[in-house]
Amino acid sequence: MAADLAAKPYVKAPPIVDPGYNWTGFYAGLNGGYSWGRTNASASIGSPFPAGSIATVKQNVDGGLGGLQVGYNWQVDRKWVVGVEADIQGTGERGRSNDVLGTVRIGRFGLTASSATGTDFPWFATFRGRGGFLVDPSLLLYATGGLAVGEVKFFNTPTLTLQLFDGNTPIGAPISATGTTVSESNTRVGWTLGAGLEKKFAPNWSAKLEYLYVDLGTKTYFSGTGNDIDVRFRDHILRAGFNYQFTAGPVVAKY
Repeated sequence: MAADLAAKPYVKAPPIVDPGYNWTGFYAGLNGGYSWGRTNASASIGSPFPAGSIATVKQNVDGGLGGLQVGYNWQVDRKWVVGVEADIQGTGERGRSNDVLGTVRIGRFGLTASSATGTDFPWFATFRGRGGFLVDPSLLLYATGGLAVGEVKFFNTPTLTLQLFDGNTPIGAPISATGTTVSESNTRVGWTLGAGLEKKFAPNWSAKLEYLYVDLGTKTYFSGTGNDIDVRFRDHILRAGFNYQFTAGPVVAKY
C-alpha cells in the first residue's frame, strides 16, 4: 500500500538570514573632537644680520572641532566593508608665540629682531576612501585616507630692539620699534591618513571613534614683499561621532 502513496512535492528551503547587520548604504552623521596641530615657519633675515641667517618659528596650534560627514559603504561579504566618505569641520585651532629671530652687535649697540606670530586653522575638509574588517557583525575596524583641504591663516608683527652696551653691560632702557602686522590666509591642499572603529548599536545607527593625520605641506606667505615666510602645517585629530544609515536590512547569506 505504501507504494501507492504520492511523492511529497519538493519545497526550496528559505534563505538563511544572518541576524547581524547590513553595512551597505548611504549614511550621514555628526562628529566632534580635539586636534593638536603644528606650524613650522622659516624665513631669511637680511642685513645687518649675518648673510644666510634663517629665523625659525614653531607653534602648537590646538583646539576643539566639530562637523558632519556623509558617505557610502559596500559590504563585500561577511568580513569586509569598503566605502567613501567626505566631511567638513569647523575648528577653534589657534597658535600664538613671541620669538627672538636673531641678534647682532654693531659696536656698542645690540640689535635684536623678534616677532609676534600666530596661526589660525578655522576649517578643513577631507575626501577619503575607507576599508575595514568586521570583527563581528556590528563592529568595524577600518583604515582611511585621501585628500585634505583647509584654510591656514598666518600673521606676523615684527619688532626691532636697540640696546646700548658698555662691554657686556646694558646701559639704559632698550628702544623698540614695532612694525605693521601683516596677515595672509590661504586655502591649502594636502593629504590625510588615519584609522578608526565603528560600532552599530541598531540596524540604522552607529557610533565611531577616529584618528586622522592631516598634512597640508609648505606654503610661502607674503611672497614678493621681501618678508617671505615658508609655513608648514600638519595636524593630529581625534574625534568621535555617530552615523545614521538610510538603508539597512538583514544580511542574506548566499550559498
